[in-house]
Order: sequence, then C-alpha cells, then structure tokens
Amino acid sequence: MEISIKDILSATGGEILSGNENLIISGIAIDSRKIKEGYLFIPIIGQRFDGHMFIEDAFSLGAVAALTSRNLDIKISEDKTIIKVDDTLKSLQKIAQFLLKKTDIPVVAVTGSTGKTTTKEFISSVLSEKYKVLKNEGNFNNHIGLPLTVLKLKKEHDIAVLEMGMSNRGEIDVLSKLTKPKIGIITNIGISHIENLGSRKAIFKAKMEIANYMDKNSILIVNGDDDFLGTLKKSEFDFKIFSVGFKKTNDIYVEKIINSNTNEVEFLVCIENKSFNFKIKVPGIHNVYNALFAIAVGVVFKIPIDDIIKGLKKYKGSKMRLNIFKTSKGITVINDCYNASPDSMKAALEILKNIEGKRKIAVLGDMFEMGEYSENAHSEVGKMVVEKNINLLITVGKESRMIAKTAIEKGLKSERVFTAEKNDTAINLIKDIIKQDDVILVKGSRGMKMEEIVHFLQERS
Repeated sequence: MEISIKDILSATGGEILSGNENLIISGIAIDSRKIKEGYLFIPIIGQRFDGHMFIEDAFSLGAVAALTSRNLDIKISEDKTIIKVDDTLKSLQKIAQFLLKKTDIPVVAVTGSTGKTTTKEFISSVLSEKYKVLKNEGNFNNHIGLPLTVLKLKKEHDIAVLEMGMSNRGEIDVLSKLTKPKIGIITNIGISHIENLGSRKAIFKAKMEIANYMDKNSILIVNGDDDFLGTLKKSEFDFKIFSVGFKKTNDIYVEKIINSNTNEVEFLVCIENKSFNFKIKVPGIHNVYNALFAIAVGVVFKIPIDDIIKGLKKYKGSKMRLNIFKTSKGITVINDCYNASPDSMKAALEILKNIEGKRKIAVLGDMFEMGEYSENAHSEVGKMVVEKNINLLITVGKESRMIAKTAIEKGLKSERVFTAEKNDTAINLIKDIIKQDDVILVKGSRGMKMEEIVHFLQERS
C-alpha cells in the first residue's frame, strides 16, 4: 500500500525534523533486522530494549525514514527523514488506522476467551472463496501485532479478518478504535486472564469493548448459548446483534450432529428456516461453534452456501491446536499444546474420550493466568478427567498437581496417576507407560512448552 511521509505526518501529527515529506516509503518495520530498502523504521520502547538504540542500524540497512520520540544525539545524513512524535507505539497504531480509513475495507474482528484463532481461520477460509483476505498471522493479535498486520494491506485486499487478544480492560477498546469493525465476533466468555480481571463479568465487559465503535451498520455476532452473551438484548444496542449456537433461539443454529470422529465433524445447520449440511476437517463440538461464526459471516457477505461449505472444508487446523497424528508404533497423539484453559481442557478431553484406542492417557500441564481461581480451575479439570473415563493421568508442573489430587479423590486409582515437575520427568514416565494402540493427549499453557513432549513422541516413532 503506497504511503508517503506526508501521510505519516498527517496520521501521527508528527513534526518533520529532516528529509522530504513527498518521499514514498516501501514498507514499515519495528525491528531493525527486518528493514529493507526504502522502509520507515518505528522504534518501539519495550521492557528489554529501546528501539531508538537501533535507528542508526536501520538507516545503514536501507531505511529512508524513522520516527522518534527522543532527542537524538546521533549523526544522521541529511537525505534521511526523521519525524518527531510524542509516542512511537501510538504512532504505529495511528498509521494503521490511517491505512484502514484510506482503503475503507470492511473489518471482521474476532475476540473471546477461547476459539479466537480457529474462528479467524474458518472465517478467512470462507471469505477467501470470494474475496482477497488479510488476516493476522501467528499471535499478532495485540496492540503491536494487530497494527503490524494492518500495515501489510495491499491494494488487492477486499476484507481484513483480525483476531483481537487481551489480558486487561481497555486493550480491546484500543484495537476496536483502530479498526472500527463492521462485524465483531465474541466466541465465548471463559476464565482466561481472570487473574487480571477478577471475574467472568469483568471479562464479559472487557470483551464487549469490541463493540465500542460500532454503529447502526455494524453487526455483533455472539455465541447465543453462552450464559453471558446469550443475555444480550437486541433492543438495547444501536448495532445489530446476531447469535449462533445449538439452541433454537439463535439466529443460526445446529439442528443435528450427523457424524463426529477423529478427523472431522458433519452437522446440520438451520439458516433462515432452511437446513444445510456442513463438514469441518477438525474434531470436536467446540469447533462446530467456531465454524458457525464463519457461516454467519459468509451469510452476511452474501457468499453462496455451497462456497461457505467449500471454505469450511479447506481449513485443516494448525500444528499445536488439536493436531492428531499416529506414530509408526501405533500410538495416536493429540497435540494441543498451544494454550490451555478449563474450557479448552474440557474440549480436548472430550476428543480424547471419543478417539478409538486401548487406553486413553492425558498429559496435562499448568494453566496460567488463573490467579486466585487457579486451585478451583485445576480441580475442575481433575473432575473432567474422571468424567471422561481417562485411563491414565500425568500432570506436569506445580499447579496441575491439583488436577491429579482431584482425579484421585473422584475415583481414579492412585496407581494410574503420575505427577512431574518438568517435561523431561514426564517424558521419562511416558517411556515406561506408553504402549501400542494408546491414545495420548498433550496439553498445557503456552509457557509450559509441552510440545517438547510431543517432539519426543514424534522422534520415538
């Protein structure tokens, strides 16, 4: 997307200290190592580094311009452009906002306690049947990653599908103000980040910030089966509210699960009093909810149902989100190491229960950001382990000891429960325990790095 220094000045309200305001920049980077010829460098002040330290490096690597919120005491060639701003991070966000306004493409914004990324991927896959879609890659869903995603806009893009993450109140508001979504989506209200927010009610209010800049032409699509989102009254908002779920009171609802197995789910959906058959190539009823949001978005953008069906089928999951594979030793592995919360633990355990195999083994790590709810949250997972008839349990970490304790209290024999402080200890336990035709789930919070256990299982085969 073509952008000039004059545009940067207009977007940021900055002051040009040197250089040429008619200069056209070819890209923007906040990491000096990613600078290419003709780029603008934006130095971000972080916890470990101040990007201003690398302005000279950026210019030496081909940058033609840089923002600064500092008084620079370095020698810069006169042909290089320097723009003084109050805050470089806010300026990054303002430039992204400027680009979205300039292109005027619709934004579909996705937030929620769980399912954000899969929902974003389903939506992108469906919309790609008709449009050129820009979406976040990886975990670029916060106050830095989202504007960086927007800066990748090209003239051929028709729609932006942007995931919005948060850990505190006000963070979704910043991203909503930046993007002004045409369609906002809230997948559910769980207890992720409850350590910072204190209650599900507070999490609900924080997620609702996605609608702060919506108008009468905007639509908020919610999980109508959720006990918080299902209470939203359409008459109380200027924008439209659209609900999806399994309850018949929803605008789009699942009539029947036709088939659910290791690799896919087939289900019947009612849309405007007509029934349609859909299939997704990922397991779990929770993924049906994620797919429903994509179906709803497809309907809003008037994509033919046959194309929505095709778009959903094309998404086949990601590496560490319920990625199921079989080793040469006949062991089925469910790799769900990307993150963990009580809701996602329950969904993963349900899948473990339903996959064919001799023994069901759950290797579960700590769930982070639970705060004072940590003991109850881990205890709840322990109950689920017993309810899902899991044969063997291995916990990894200090907090997850409560999973083991509760599972034993609820009836799982102590000789079938093992605890480990670290992944390498868990690996040693698995070596002695695992047998052919076992099914093993590996899941924990991102910081637990439980993919180390998955790598062992892959290498062992």
